[in-house]
Amino acid sequence: MVYRPMTLVDLAARLAANTDDKIRWKLVWEFLEEYRWEAPGLQPSLLQSEPESVDDERWDALLAALAEHLTAKHDLAPPSWTALRVLRRPWFPAELASQRADALVWAPAAFRKHGVYLSSKDLEAA
Repeated sequence: MVYRPMTLVDLAARLAANTDDKIRWKLVWEFLEEYRWEAPGLQPSLLQSEPESVDDERWDALLAALAEHLTAKHDLAPPSWTALRVLRRPWFPAELASQRADALVWAPAAFRKHGVYLSSKDLEAA
């Protein structure tokens, strides 16, 4: 078996197969870890193909925010599929009020744009 890095399409399929939010977050962190280890020239290719819906608009918006945030780090335009995955009501995944306040201040622009308030510290710590 040959190693193949996880793409956002792969991540979406795994998220759809698991309804437990704790497992879903672990999958997101696993994706981010694999992404970080890939060669910079390969990283954008892991984000370009549109993932299927997870059947939860919050997680669909999170995938779009991830794609937009990570492509911006390469000074690239976001994939076109990200444009429509925007929440009407903001989502604060954190449970504690202090974490929500932190996310309100430190959420990266791409995440705020998609209505997902997740602190940049959480993305780095993953």
